[in-house]
Amino acid sequence: MEGLNLVATFAEFKELKNIDRPTMMSVLEDVFRNLLSRIYGNADNYDIIINIDKGDFEIWHNRKVVEVVKDPQRQISLEDAKKIDESYELDEDVAEEVKLESFGRRGILALRQNLAGRIMDIEKANLFSKYKERVGEIIVGEVYQAWKKEVLVLDDEGNELILQKTEQIPSDFFRKGDTVRAVVSKVEMKNNSPVIMLSRTANTFLERLFEQEVPEIFDGLITIKRIVRQPGERAKVAVESYDDRIDPVGACVGVKGSRIHGIVRELRNENIDIINWTSNMQLLVQRALSPAKISSVKIHEDTHRIGVFLKPAEVSAAIGKNGLNIKLAGLLVGYEIDVYREVDDDEEDVRLDEFTDEIEGWVIDALKSIGCDTAKSVLAISPAELMKRADIEEETVNDVLRVLRAEFEDDAVAVTERKPTSKKQKTKEKTQQPQQPQPTEETAAPAQEEE
Repeated sequence: MEGLNLVATFAEFKELKNIDRPTMMSVLEDVFRNLLSRIYGNADNYDIIINIDKGDFEIWHNRKVVEVVKDPQRQISLEDAKKIDESYELDEDVAEEVKLESFGRRGILALRQNLAGRIMDIEKANLFSKYKERVGEIIVGEVYQAWKKEVLVLDDEGNELILQKTEQIPSDFFRKGDTVRAVVSKVEMKNNSPVIMLSRTANTFLERLFEQEVPEIFDGLITIKRIVRQPGERAKVAVESYDDRIDPVGACVGVKGSRIHGIVRELRNENIDIINWTSNMQLLVQRALSPAKISSVKIHEDTHRIGVFLKPAEVSAAIGKNGLNIKLAGLLVGYEIDVYREVDDDEEDVRLDEFTDEIEGWVIDALKSIGCDTAKSVLAISPAELMKRADIEEETVNDVLRVLRAEFEDDAVAVTERKPTSKKQKTKEKTQQPQQPQPTEETAAPAQEEE
């Protein structure tokens, strides 16, 4: 019975674990030899014959017939040899079959455990190699269990994959039995077991989705030059076509958005801006900040920053919700982008840098990061919006607004330059205004007529 159980064990492993024939035979032979070595001290004179297809095996003990036995494992007496077969003579080789029952119950149990462990190690190694080659590919699996910090996904072969919460789109919500698509981000060995990590927030996931939805990208006619994204919120994809007859942006969008809509739905309605790539940095910046219309661009190579000048009405579109549009645009072009408002000739304003003696520097930097570089640009935004976009406390916002409003309360000086007038310049203009002569007692009293 134990022998039958052992045969069933490795036959089951062969079918379920998908192990190739040579590897299976090598493992079985190695397991049997290890057991023989532990029992008899040496397994060199044992032949092991395995038939995987029939689930059968044989073990034969080879010894030489001698008159005086000195090594029972390698020699057999003539008397004992004739018990096996009467035809044996001296100096002949005797092959005697070893029954599995002779190993004993403990030996058979150890054999099964050793076999199961070796097969499991091979399975883990094969799984690691398989998914190591599939890093960057999209996997479709079924949610087996959903926890607070991660989701356990099973592939079509029943292998366990991990989708951590940090690798999920913020609006993702999975239940047991749901189908999930994700990209294989990394594969590593932990405690001698392969751990396969998935991701839905990686840029590679978005790139593979485009390859599946846009045949021109899959065929190499259109190349994705760069991808930047805030998962679940917004993404910018720069594409370039090697065929002048193909419009890369139009091909990615599809007729009436048929191609891009499938990607957007998979990414939980993430807004995707597709940009036509160009080596002209100024033009690339203008396209990256779309839909805002830029008046001019100034590139500072030494500081690796770009200054863009826009009409006041275009600033909010360039900044985007929570500053996301300008942040992604900067990542796309590889520069830090500073936004400046163009002030009309008849509009008087003061730069925030002139208030460093009254407003802390970090507050000014926070306001400038959302596109507010002048006093009136700050006053044009509601306090609640300033708190949300610049991440500043209510008390600090109120103090800033009080300082800025005080600057314009008693100021009626006309601005003649296009650029915002500095606070120092305005103060100087006030001090240089001509003084009206004050009436004196002599001039104030009317002259009395002489009598």
